Amino acid sequence: MTRAGVAAVHMEDQIAQKRCGHRPNKELVSKAEMGDRIKAAVDGKTDPDFVIMARCDAFANEGLEAMIERMIYYVDCGADMLFAEAMNDLTHYQTIKDATGVPLLANITEFGKTDLYTTEDLKAHGVDMALYPLSAFRAQAKAAETVLGAIRKEGSQASVLDMMQTRSELYATIDNAAYEEKLDKLFGK
Repeated sequence: MTRAGVAAVHMEDQIAQKRCGHRPNKELVSKAEMGDRIKAAVDGKTDPDFVIMARCDAFANEGLEAMIERMIYYVDCGADMLFAEAMNDLTHYQTIKDATGVPLLANITEFGKTDLYTTEDLKAHGVDMALYPLSAFRAQAKAAETVLGAIRKEGSQASVLDMMQTRSELYATIDNAAYEEKLDKLFGK
């Protein structure tokens, strides 16, 4: 991973047949097995700046105290950062941070176990990073469903144009003018 330019890895304590962290019936490996995973990653590091983040899904099955016990062990095994999955109380982040003392990530995903806390609230409760893994995708999927539904029903996308990014907006976002200028310099007009 380091040779490929990867700066960090995130490792999970679920079994290989993992489930979404916000779904029921998650199964975890033992604390010792996750510790072995982390130790193996630490032993394999060739770049001292490479970061190992340990994700812990224990809250749902084992509760906060057992989760914190696991997370302290993960740090003792060499994890540089922690990912507390599916938390349902903002104050729990600070409790984890106080117990572990390493950077902490919160997963803020819609329609899950965790409320949609603000970045200010998270920061005030010991969270250093927030992950929004599906926010844009969910919006894109809903928009695609709406647009394709209109085409199917109406035979055209005309009624949903107001939902779309215009060509000029797209070109401004991707700086298409600079791209075309580079093409002209390389290949002439």
